[in-house]
Amino acid sequence: MEQVGIIANPASGKDIRRLVAYGTVFDNQEKVNIVRRLILSLAAAGIDRIVYMPEYHGIVTRAVNSIGLRHRPQLEIVPANICLTGTQTDSLQAAAAMAADGVNAIITMGGDGTNRLVAQGCRDVPILPISTGTNNVFPTMVEGTIAGLAAGAVAKGLVSGPPAINPSKQILVYKNGRMVDSALIDAVVLTDTFIGSRAVWDVARIRQIVVTRGQAHNIGISAIAGHLAPVTAEEERGVAITPGGGKTHVLAPIAPGLLETVAVQSYEYIAIGQRIAVATTPCVIALDGEREVEVGAGETAELQLTFDGPKVIQVAETLCQAVAQGFSRRICD
Repeated sequence: MEQVGIIANPASGKDIRRLVAYGTVFDNQEKVNIVRRLILSLAAAGIDRIVYMPEYHGIVTRAVNSIGLRHRPQLEIVPANICLTGTQTDSLQAAAAMAADGVNAIITMGGDGTNRLVAQGCRDVPILPISTGTNNVFPTMVEGTIAGLAAGAVAKGLVSGPPAINPSKQILVYKNGRMVDSALIDAVVLTDTFIGSRAVWDVARIRQIVVTRGQAHNIGISAIAGHLAPVTAEEERGVAITPGGGKTHVLAPIAPGLLETVAVQSYEYIAIGQRIAVATTPCVIALDGEREVEVGAGETAELQLTFDGPKVIQVAETLCQAVAQGFSRRICD
């Protein structure tokens, strides 16, 4: 059975950076509109079954109730017995359940933080990330109709590898020698001793930065690397930066409308597999823009760059290959 999962995070695009910076709210009604277009395209592509993460706003159910379809795919909540927490854990649980259920592709709607959790649960299932968050380096702005067609082509097995479906990098976080978490874009060591507000916007608290990618057109902490030592998603390397006293200063957009000048003590490109020791404890490590890991005094932590992140569907390349195989062509007698 050809099946696609949808994980739409109702909380994405609404964090504290609307107060401390100039981010706009991504309205849940617009997410309903995007999902509506996704479902219409998946149905047109002949997808048999769509599974989706339940959430407190009812994004998918509201989208389905307002459309009429000649061919209506089977729609189901996965996991059916989920205990909603209203936190990012819901995305992780849903991704893991969808992978176990045998979906062929997962469409995500959120920012870097949403996709970080999905990546931890999706196993080898390729994901198509649609940007609806605050920091959106990993997901991209793509029209829902087109995203649905691309996911449909993947679910039907018309594409399988690069350049249509590419591997991605990630950063593994080790605490006292044990892997405890991961990031898709950046891991940032902060002077904080407890998590508190999750979002990161105060560069004065940053002591170390490790990024998988960073380009000048990005927004968020990875933009510091983008304006200092750019690295793309495809390159087999990352960047480690130590802010602080130094002659080099970099102006970077670390949040919507918030441009900061960051003093840089040192920086270097790092290789796949390389581990960077966290130099200062106690600290908090922020992952993809949100404080996640507390490291106490006397504890150790390391950050390791890998190329073992999730497989990512490239919309343009996927549709190009699918059309070449007759994906959109119909023969009528």
